[in-house]
Amino acid sequence: MPYTGGFPNGGLKWARGRYDFDVDGGAVGDIDLTGDTVIPANAVIITGFIEVDTALDSGGSATVALKTNASADLLAATAFGSAPWSTTGRKSLIPVGTGATSVKTSAARKLQATVATAALTAGVFDVVVGYIEMPD
Repeated sequence: MPYTGGFPNGGLKWARGRYDFDVDGGAVGDIDLTGDTVIPANAVIITGFIEVDTALDSGGSATVALKTNASADLLAATAFGSAPWSTTGRKSLIPVGTGATSVKTSAARKLQATVATAALTAGVFDVVVGYIEMPD
């Protein structure tokens, strides 16, 4: 029987992840942004933003992508010297409130940054996503 009620877990919830070069370093690979906090399985991320406090920097040609369920599902790999990383302020993520851009988690997941090509040498940013827990 299909579920026909409202959202039993309180509607829209929020998760925040933070990258700080002084804390996390900038090595190539995945960097966990949420510590012990996870976005539950079957959550649908429908919106979010990045808040860049300190622009990213690299001694090479670093790129950074953001993900939660699959590679670059929140932000495609983008060069550190390009938007959204090159200036401070709020920036958009891929999920923009439509079904086509939403991301559904297949298991409990964390927010992660994926650094590629070269290491980062500076930067601070937050990733904030809004999600709905879907019934099983």
